[in-house]
Amino acid sequence: MIKVEFLGPIGKAPIEMEATTLADVSAKLKLDSNLSAWLDKCAVALNDIMVNDLSTALKDGDKVSILPPVCGG
Repeated sequence: MIKVEFLGPIGKAPIEMEATTLADVSAKLKLDSNLSAWLDKCAVALNDIMVNDLSTALKDGDKVSILPPVCGG
């Protein structure tokens, strides 16, 4: 089981799911119409390390963070 957390304005509580790769996580999250609009714009961190490769393997206890774009001033 992995934990997925949604940061910033996404406004969704963390969830737990079974997944073996980040591609699995992406496919499951795209089923939620409220999340699908965010996913193409977001960065992803695995255990607090930024990742870009959806084929990245996951193991039990991993934490995936979905990070929306931000702007500052």
